[in-house]
Amino acid sequence: MLEKMIIGRYVPGTSFVHRLDPRSKLLFIFFFIFTVFLANDLLSYSLLLAFTFFAVWLTQIPFRFLFNGLKIVFYLILFTFLMHVAFTKGGEVLFSIGRFHIYEEGLKQGFFISIRFFTLIFMTTLLTLTTSPISVTDGVEKLLNPLNALKFPVHELALMMSIALRFIPTLMDETDKIVKAQVARGSDLNTGTLKERFQAVVPLLIPLFINSFKRATDLAVAMEVRGYRGGEGRTRYRQLAWQGRDTLVLLVLFAFSGVLLYLRMKG
Repeated sequence: MLEKMIIGRYVPGTSFVHRLDPRSKLLFIFFFIFTVFLANDLLSYSLLLAFTFFAVWLTQIPFRFLFNGLKIVFYLILFTFLMHVAFTKGGEVLFSIGRFHIYEEGLKQGFFISIRFFTLIFMTTLLTLTTSPISVTDGVEKLLNPLNALKFPVHELALMMSIALRFIPTLMDETDKIVKAQVARGSDLNTGTLKERFQAVVPLLIPLFINSFKRATDLAVAMEVRGYRGGEGRTRYRQLAWQGRDTLVLLVLFAFSGVLLYLRMKG
């Protein structure tokens, strides 16, 4: 399952979303986070889901590819849903087993919170799938460029974010290789008690940390050999260009936010 993880990966393409300026996509995600919290009823959450699926369609990335790559995240969403169902009280009791009761409000809140997680995870994943790490770095640096006047290390921050994004799929691949190597040596990671499974995971962490530090060291040496001395005076082969479609995307998001705000105030 780890080799199918798509968080942090980039899928080249020529879709409408792929051709957007990275700055517009970053701003879109930033404002979308606030838009998600405007939904408060079944209609607004349905519109939120429809908006998310429409964004997925625009990327031309198969939904099955996204679903298979985010299976582990869905387990977290399911866990969040069950926690709300189990511990949130309010409204009518829908189901009872002894002293355990499932309330209407718990089911409702669990469902709505799960939709919030689902849409946020999907949208942020679409950002990394349709934007190369270099473009993300350039976009972040351009957006935070005014902070240079305050001596804030904008370039270094953007570079660290880019490296972190690149390391996520790399570490997933390394973990998958180590797991397969351990299984080939006879280790059983899928059976046993919780304590036994935890003990079986510990031997995976040591080689993973060693490989991570080795890759980080190799990256630092490679940057030093190539003469990297920070962002001052550096030029870029690809220049960012804000176009009409970037403005259109943000206007559509603001219009959608206005609709959700209207429904919230009306309700």
